[in-house]
Amino acid sequence: MDELSPVIIAARRTPFGRSGGALRDVPLEGLVAPVLCAVLADAGADPAHVDEVILGNVMGPGGNPARVSALAAGLGESVTGLSVDRQCGSGLEAITLAATAVRAGRADLVLAGGAE
Repeated sequence: MDELSPVIIAARRTPFGRSGGALRDVPLEGLVAPVLCAVLADAGADPAHVDEVILGNVMGPGGNPARVSALAAGLGESVTGLSVDRQCGSGLEAITLAATAVRAGRADLVLAGGAE
């Protein structure tokens, strides 16, 4: 494996429930931010080293959920956020974009995934 080969070093998932269920009043960043923090802790990674957060989301509140989630997780203002709306497979697309950023040498540590 060469220096720019992307690897997944930790994985978590957001809680899930039924539409209109117990999580209906929890904002997206309220679901995602704790997962971002847990992934960093699991990986033993310093939040200061995160280059970008890429989040796949189809039914989002508008704006940039990745950026809002990164800020809610306490990541620095220099951490960029990219939200992906693929309508099917948005989370996988987010992970693919993260791997591409690493392979291109544009980023070293990217948090990526999907949430609804």
